[in-house]
Amino acid sequence: MQKDIILDSDQILVEQSRFITKVYGWMAFALGLTGLVAFYTAQSPELLSLIFSNSYGFWILFGLQIGIVVFLSARINKMSANTAIGSFLLYSVITGFVFSMLFLVFTMGSIASTFFITAGTFAVMSIIGYYTKTDLTSFGRIMMMALVGLIIASIANYFMNSSTLYWITTYAGILIFTGLIAYDTQKIKEMNIIGNEGTDDDKKEAIMGALCLYLDFINLFLLLLRLFGSRK
Repeated sequence: MQKDIILDSDQILVEQSRFITKVYGWMAFALGLTGLVAFYTAQSPELLSLIFSNSYGFWILFGLQIGIVVFLSARINKMSANTAIGSFLLYSVITGFVFSMLFLVFTMGSIASTFFITAGTFAVMSIIGYYTKTDLTSFGRIMMMALVGLIIASIANYFMNSSTLYWITTYAGILIFTGLIAYDTQKIKEMNIIGNEGTDDDKKEAIMGALCLYLDFINLFLLLLRLFGSRK
């Protein structure tokens, strides 16, 4: 008969801390990979031509991004940990290809400064989400509903091309993703199953947590770049 594993509170805190470290480690690695791919692609006329010479290249990459996120979300329980890791890293590489255009539009200095502003904001909100004793579930639901509204408004403005709506969605988006960072951090901390450290399930939990925070980070970065980015 298998014995129940009983962990004291200190052991639980230690295991939670190691899990969160893995989540942030994977997120940071993916962000670094995205940045390197974006920078390298921006220096390669051949790759830029392949991606942006017509609309098909960009939309294929965009479709792959959505497909990988859907695949990971829907199949995470049935796939191996290595498949989850590979899919996540592939997503970060594809995002790097797409983000290469940022280096063509904005100055390097403004991209760097916006990245550090995003990182600082992310760190503060993530600390709040990790240490707060307040249950952020209701707050998270509100943020998710607001995110749906933001997506609808952004799609509508793609056709309307309204500068007023553009800035409304920019400021609203910054507030939404800033709030989501705290909510998602708390959710990721609580989703860790104590006692399964080192297993495939533990690794997959860390990858899904890293993907969630990665998406929060890059969306906040893009919205802040609208405000602080200096165009070439």
